[in-house]
Amino acid sequence: MANEETPGNSGREIETTESSRHAPGFAAGLVLGVLIGAGFALLVAPEQGEKTRGRLRKRMRSLGEGAREGIERASARTRKELRRRQRRFQAELERARERAEDALD
Repeated sequence: MANEETPGNSGREIETTESSRHAPGFAAGLVLGVLIGAGFALLVAPEQGEKTRGRLRKRMRSLGEGAREGIERASARTRKELRRRQRRFQAELERARERAEDALD
């Protein structure tokens, strides 16, 4: 660490560290490393970008179709169950009405 005295500091010393002096160099090295890594990735990529995007589009389309089919099946099951419960409710309601009429007679 180095000590520095600043003019408006009335004699107090400010401590600076070695790492704070090297921060710009570190940032530049980081940016350079990212650029080199991206370039290397492009060189060793197994397929061209267009081919990869085409495969991704096809896969996404397939997943979308599968999701739609699943939603349609779930919707059909839900409608079927709703109709079954409506019939059951109406039958219970009819029995309750008949019991009420019998009780009034």
